[in-house]
Amino acid sequence: MPKTYHINGVVIKANYLKLDYNPLLKERAKALRKTRNLPEVLFWMRVNKAQFYDLDFDRQKIIGNYIVDFYCKALGLVVEIDGSSHNGREEKDSEREEWLQNHGCRVIRFTTTLILEHLDQVMEELEEFILENYS
Repeated sequence: MPKTYHINGVVIKANYLKLDYNPLLKERAKALRKTRNLPEVLFWMRVNKAQFYDLDFDRQKIIGNYIVDFYCKALGLVVEIDGSSHNGREEKDSEREEWLQNHGCRVIRFTTTLILEHLDQVMEELEEFILENYS
């Protein structure tokens, strides 16, 4: 029986995806986890160790040939935090998001500014996204 999560009285069932990954990206993902990107650290502090509705998130997770900022395996949920490094990369980000969605993942994006200035709002939007897409 799949694990269930309870978010505001709504039962969410786990839906684990079988996703391949490129082992050649392991060192890059490890290096990214060691960087101290403030918006990512702030978000991580809210979801680390299943603090967000008992959901487990991974940082800098390899999925296929991509490294995503955060991944919740139980839901197949990718959380991307977009800062200035994404400027001019909209086409590549769009291709990446399409690939992830074609492999069963759902993707939600937040800007670094929103995380830095309105982290509580980010967490509320993440909760709403999960309720809308997984219940």
